Amino acid sequence: MALGVVATTAVVVTEVWPDGSSMPVGDLPGWRQVFTEDFDQDVPLGSFPGEAYGDRWGGYEGIQDTAEHGTYSNRRVVSVRDGVLDMYLRTEGETPLVAAPTPHVDGQWGGQLYGRYSVRFRADPVDGYKTAWLLWPDSNNWAEGEIDFPEGELDGEMYAANLSVGHPGVFDLKTDGLASYQSWHIATTEWTPSGVTFYLDGEKVGFSDVSPSTPMHWVLQTETAFDKPPVSSAGHVEVDWVTVYEMD
Repeated sequence: MALGVVATTAVVVTEVWPDGSSMPVGDLPGWRQVFTEDFDQDVPLGSFPGEAYGDRWGGYEGIQDTAEHGTYSNRRVVSVRDGVLDMYLRTEGETPLVAAPTPHVDGQWGGQLYGRYSVRFRADPVDGYKTAWLLWPDSNNWAEGEIDFPEGELDGEMYAANLSVGHPGVFDLKTDGLASYQSWHIATTEWTPSGVTFYLDGEKVGFSDVSPSTPMHWVLQTETAFDKPPVSSAGHVEVDWVTVYEMD
């Protein structure tokens, strides 16, 4: 399927979602919907994913984050209430607590080659924390690529990025700052053999013709930024819904 056809469809579909809209359900031209999550069952802090979400969600637990300041823990950070997943970022003792919820498509971690990924989200401007919501190689081999959107510090602006295959840590594309985190946004990443396209609230904001060609998995990696956050820094990252599609 031509990438241009997919991009046009994505813009039309996204533009008809008003702020506060319901999660989109159903296939799109060229895309087959394989995962949806509307967070319709409440789960208190300390119990995620638990019985309610355990067959559809996983994540890192008890390991250091990228900057090695925080500790990932769905159990200590993530809850669900009133249709919204909430990541409560804060410091307990001397440890900043962060989370990296991971959707399990068809009940499995990883294994998807190419896809379309959408998420509706917002966040408080929490000093010292960031998102790096990414597609990461199942092999854990950074040289196979990395796709990030949204990435950025929560008290700044988000951007989209695609890293060069074969050159770990080297950007092929990094957009300018696109928007702050405080309002609700819909971020969509389309990954095809022809390249990677990014949309924010229905508007195409970036394209790279560098495309990873090995299976990857999607992680809502929410973590400390570059320096250790102030102990007093605390706030919330909220996710309204997520959807995942495979190429048809």
